[in-house]
Amino acid sequence: MRLRLAAASLQRHRTRTLLAVLGVAVSAALLLDMVMLAGGMRESFRDLLLVRGYQLRLTPRGTLPFDTEATIAGAADLTAALRARPDLAAVSPILGGQLHVLPAGAPAQGEAPPPRAVAFALGVEPAVQGDYELASGADLAAADHLVTNEAFLRAAGARVGDTLDVAAGFDPQLRSYAARRRLVVVGTARFFYMPAEQPAVALPLPVLQALRGPEGADRVSLLMARVRDGADVEAVRAAVERGQPRVSAISTATALAQVEQRLSYFRQLAFVLGAISLAIGFLLVTTLVTVSVNERVGEIAVLRALGVSKGHVVQQIVLEGAALSLSGAAIGLALGLATARYLNAILSDFPGLPASFDFFVFQPAAAWRALGLLALSGIAAGVYPSWRAASLPIAGTLREEAVG
Repeated sequence: MRLRLAAASLQRHRTRTLLAVLGVAVSAALLLDMVMLAGGMRESFRDLLLVRGYQLRLTPRGTLPFDTEATIAGAADLTAALRARPDLAAVSPILGGQLHVLPAGAPAQGEAPPPRAVAFALGVEPAVQGDYELASGADLAAADHLVTNEAFLRAAGARVGDTLDVAAGFDPQLRSYAARRRLVVVGTARFFYMPAEQPAVALPLPVLQALRGPEGADRVSLLMARVRDGADVEAVRAAVERGQPRVSAISTATALAQVEQRLSYFRQLAFVLGAISLAIGFLLVTTLVTVSVNERVGEIAVLRALGVSKGHVVQQIVLEGAALSLSGAAIGLALGLATARYLNAILSDFPGLPASFDFFVFQPAAAWRALGLLALSGIAAGVYPSWRAASLPIAGTLREEAVG
C-alpha cells in the first residue's frame, strides 16, 4: 500500500520527478568517479608492480628503478647469490640502455651515421623476465633475436622477420658506437612499464651487455625478485639489503607508500569532490521532498483524520525519497562508469605513463559503499519534512487548508 501511494505521488509530477532523478544520477556519477579515482591509482600501481609476481626491486644504492643511469657491477655473482637464497623463488636481472637502429649500408668504420630510430632497450633473461608479455610472433630464443613493441616498428619502418643493424654505447665526442650487431625481429610485445608511444625493445641480457661495451660488462640496472610463498616480504627485503650493501631493496609495500605520498593531493581532491556530490544529492532530494510535502499538507491532514498513523505517513514519504535516490544511483552507476572510462582514456595519454596504468579502477566494495551512502542520504532527506508534516495539528491544518 505504501509503495503504491509513494509511486502515485511521484507520478503526479513526472517532469519534476524525472529532473530530480537525473540530478541525483549526476551526483552519483561524480561520487562514483571520485571513489574510483581516490583508490584507483594506488590499486593500478600495485597491480602494475605485481603483474608478474615480483615483490622486490633491487637497484643501485640510493636510487629508484631506472631513476639514473647507475648500474650494479658484478651482476653475475650477485644474481647467483640471490638465487641461492631459500626465501627467493625467482630473480630477474635487467639492464637498460639505448639501442640505435642504423640505416641500411652504414659503413662499419668511421663516423657513426644518424640512426633510423632510437629505442629504450631491456636486456633480460627470457625465462624469468617480468617486463613484457608477448603479443605476436616468437620470444627471445637465440642471441640474435629481438622483441619490440609496435611503436618501435613504426619508428624504424620495420616488421617482424626483418634483420636490423643495431648499435649501442654511443660516444658523442668520437661519434662512434661501442659495438654493433645484426639482430632479427622475431616478435612483438606489450611492455608493462613503458609508455605505449615510446619505442622499446628486449634482447638477451648478455647481448646488450656486450653492445654497451665497458659500461655494460657484467652489469645490470635492476634485479627483480619473487619471494617464496609463506615468507615475509619485508623480512626478506631487510635481509637482502643487509647482505648486499651495494643495493637498495624496494618492496611493493615501500613503493606504494611512496606513491601514496605523491598522490595525496589527488586523494584529497577526490574526497572533497565526493563529499560535495554527496551533499548535492542530499540537498536535491530534501528540496524535492519538502516541496512535495508542503503541497500535500491538507492531504496528509485528511489521512491523519481518517486514522492513518503518523508513522505510516512518514514511511510513505521516506519511500518517495528512497525511490528518487535509488533510481538516481542506478542511473549514476552506468553514467559514472562511462565517464570514468572516457576520462581514463584521456589521462592515460599523458606522456611518460606506463601503458598499463589506469587512473580510474572500479572497486566493487568501495563503489557499493559510496552509492549506498548516497541512497541512505536520500532516505534521511525525507525523514524531517515528513515527520514535521505528520506532526501538524489535524484540526488547525484542515481549517487552514479549507480557508485557503
